[in-house]
Amino acid sequence: MNTEEQFRQVMAECRTLFAKKLHDYGAAWRIMRPSSLTDQIYIKANRIRSLEIKGVALVDEGIRSEFIGIVNYAVIGLIQLEYGFAEKADDMSVEKALVAYDKWAQTSLDLMLCKNHDYDEAWRGMRVSSYTDLILMKVFRTKQIETLSGATLVSEGIDANYMDMMNYAVFGLIKLTYGEDEKGEGQSPIVEVARS
Repeated sequence: MNTEEQFRQVMAECRTLFAKKLHDYGAAWRIMRPSSLTDQIYIKANRIRSLEIKGVALVDEGIRSEFIGIVNYAVIGLIQLEYGFAEKADDMSVEKALVAYDKWAQTSLDLMLCKNHDYDEAWRGMRVSSYTDLILMKVFRTKQIETLSGATLVSEGIDANYMDMMNYAVFGLIKLTYGEDEKGEGQSPIVEVARS
């Protein structure tokens, strides 16, 4: 499969989980402000980094599920930036939420394809742990932009950072799904420890 096909397959998996959660919870996330979504992405990326460093997971959720969470929270962040956050969670139907999801997934795919053309698939030579660090860097940049209320001098906006976070997470998922990850120096495989 080429990069576009792999991207679409990984995004389809993320969308399936998003749709199932929409069924179970509705669009409860509509009350979340973008800054809260940035913090949710931070929590997930920080957990991935922690697991990469420690090599042991005590909770039965691995790195893969956290990357899926980052993708979906980034899409939700983009939706919230477009529509604004709501005071009540019942202001967006499942159908409208899925249309919005698909719009931002396609926008991010288009961005990735343009960048991938220019950078000649350089991301394939990177380690998954580098995507983790880049996502965390983008989170801290986004937090600073939020602190400045968007009044930046030269930086891209929050939406561009969310799309970059999503695309780095998709790259991580592609590598984990298709077995292309190269372990970095000092990295060990994640061992999940069952707790009783």
